[in-house]
Amino acid sequence: MVDIAQQAALHPASAGDAMPARVPLVAIDPGQWRALAQRAIEPNGYYLPAWELAVSATARGRTGASALPAFDGTSSRLIGLMPVISLWRARKIPLPALVSAHPYGTLCTPLIDRDAPVEAATRLLQRAREAGAHALVLDDVALEGAAMNALKQVLSRDGLKPRVLSSYMRASLDATQDAETLLRDALGAKKLKELRRQRHRLEEHGPVTFDVARRPDEIGPALESFLQLESSGWKGKRGTALVQHDGDASFIRRAVPALAETAQCEIVTLRAGTSAIAAGIVLRHQDRAFFFKLGIDERFAKYSPGVQLTLELTRHLCADPAIASADSTAGADHPMINPIWRGRFAVGDVLIPLRRHDPVVALIHGAVLGLNAAHDSARRLVRRLRK
Repeated sequence: MVDIAQQAALHPASAGDAMPARVPLVAIDPGQWRALAQRAIEPNGYYLPAWELAVSATARGRTGASALPAFDGTSSRLIGLMPVISLWRARKIPLPALVSAHPYGTLCTPLIDRDAPVEAATRLLQRAREAGAHALVLDDVALEGAAMNALKQVLSRDGLKPRVLSSYMRASLDATQDAETLLRDALGAKKLKELRRQRHRLEEHGPVTFDVARRPDEIGPALESFLQLESSGWKGKRGTALVQHDGDASFIRRAVPALAETAQCEIVTLRAGTSAIAAGIVLRHQDRAFFFKLGIDERFAKYSPGVQLTLELTRHLCADPAIASADSTAGADHPMINPIWRGRFAVGDVLIPLRRHDPVVALIHGAVLGLNAAHDSARRLVRRLRK
């Protein structure tokens, strides 16, 4: 029997139709995936193939994701891609729904072709129906982004409406502005003066430099320095640093060099003399940057190394004509990034019904909301106990 891959090679025009509704991520042709990412109506660095395939291969609790692919009806060109897992696996809810596969970064906006957004959204939803889902739960999507707007347009045509399950405002950077003006307006003269004083004190430990590792030969050592910084701080104490778990360490060591090969990842490092005191991983997709993670040497905490690094990163991104904006990928009310990056956009979890007047959708909606409420109560209790 000729398998799907062979059939696609023999009859490329029918490849999309031959492919099952839901397939392993590794079944998606990486060349088609990269091409779709270049044409995506809305950037998402965490759904670039080099990143998401590494996550799905080894990252703790995130392996084995599937994909809903959408193909152009005439050329079998990939025009949409939505990595997914079952609702049971995501939430332990035994109902027929699919949930965005979480790519380790807090953005799950699907890739939709800007040249055919309505067709791509239509075919993605149809793939989900063919896979047996009654609803999609999209976690951490840009609620007013171009991808979500394409999905809303298709749903409206079908007499359906998305349901926002939760939302928050996330910090972002308008990198088209002058960095010094932006920082002065955001922080004020008094705060900037204090930060300059801290930086001068930091220079007592050696010249303060800001380094950007981009090339594949630079990125490996810079990544190891970042991992060491991250594990030396509070994340290491809590056991959540990337390097503390074999699967997470394997994922990041695979993803970062792979993205560096296509100039889609860089590691920024702040040094005092020869000591790295703060470092961050930054993904790049189209004209947007994504600030993935930050690690600091807490021995230098009194000099605000994380803030000092973010000031330099702001200047770096604003000086880059290829970057128009940056997503902090931080949670709501983040105490470090929110005062510096004053732009905001809405991010949330959305339930997309796939059938009209479907009682199963109501069950899915109620179950997900109930579980979210239980998790919120648990988090509040944990915060109180920590205090």
